[in-house]
Amino acid sequence: MKQPGAQARLKKYVLRQSLCTGCGACVGMCPYQVIYKDRTVQLFDCDLPEGRCYTFCPRTPTDYNALEKTLFDPRDLTDELGPVRGFFLARAADAGLRLRAQHGGTVTALLGLAMAEGLIDTALVSGRNDEGEPQGTLVADKGELAGYAKSRFIVSPTVAAFNRIDAKDREKTGIVATPCQAQALAKIRTAVIDGCSQAQSVGLVIGLFCGWTLAAEKFRGLLERFFIPFADLDAMDIPPGFNMLELRSSEKTLLMPLDEVDEYVRGACRYCVDSTAQFADVSVGAARCGMDPGEMRGWNQVIVRSLRGEKLIELARQKGALEIREAPAGALRELKEAAAEKKRQGLENIVAKSGSKKNLLYLKNYGPAAGKRENR
Repeated sequence: MKQPGAQARLKKYVLRQSLCTGCGACVGMCPYQVIYKDRTVQLFDCDLPEGRCYTFCPRTPTDYNALEKTLFDPRDLTDELGPVRGFFLARAADAGLRLRAQHGGTVTALLGLAMAEGLIDTALVSGRNDEGEPQGTLVADKGELAGYAKSRFIVSPTVAAFNRIDAKDREKTGIVATPCQAQALAKIRTAVIDGCSQAQSVGLVIGLFCGWTLAAEKFRGLLERFFIPFADLDAMDIPPGFNMLELRSSEKTLLMPLDEVDEYVRGACRYCVDSTAQFADVSVGAARCGMDPGEMRGWNQVIVRSLRGEKLIELARQKGALEIREAPAGALRELKEAAAEKKRQGLENIVAKSGSKKNLLYLKNYGPAAGKRENR
């Protein structure tokens, strides 16, 4: 009996199970699938037995331990956060950049430095189309990066834009990625397809801490209640010390209690076990740890994960691109606890969905890698 093709399996096990993260990993390689208004849509049937759409998706069976051991030093692995080579607080040294950035401007500063030093030629960031919908945007001029320094908690199909880049240019592209996007990129980097290993390797991945994203269509309805056009939404934030979602447009700022935001969270996010982008070279998030919230605003927590990330951070120290300070006592412990809680909730939801503790859906060989992990 003929087995279902890769696209059919993607539809059955990911799209119909509400596991699609909207990362775009299955889009941009052929005309069969597209992103339309925050949804992955299959336009035509494809019977390719082992297509890249299924292989690269972060919600198809993924051997976490194999990915970690392939991409990172096993001595750096921790159960809660994945690889940790270093942890500290940072912000852009450029005060003007900090004013334009979401928090400390660390991501923008690192991308600009990598471009200036020739480590990457282009940066792939989350931008918007004419209707205000998120899309991956390729930036070749580091002077334009600050224009993409704000965050909106709606997923951008960034990996789809990466798939469209000419293959010879991908190794010199730096990508800003959410946890699910970073996982998709890790699968791309380690895949062996058509006899070509790492055919779509990546120059640099800077990961963003992420607890959830919003379902765009449902969220549009919420904005309409407050008379905020979707295209006019400039940024979102969760200010340190507040249990509120801050919505900012050019005309107004609104605060919404987080418990009221829950109904607008993308369904796939409830089955995620990674809040800190474990498969990035460097991961960056807002500083929400161990100190006065007012003092923390404007700083980022930074996790260095790979040798490539470590070299970039060292270059940032040498060139003065970042202001770096030691994290407060207990900050790493707090972050580990928060990450562990995300994993616990995600696993609990996965088991509830599958009906079995032995069926963890897309998590294959999940858990501490063979050998003792570092207790950092």
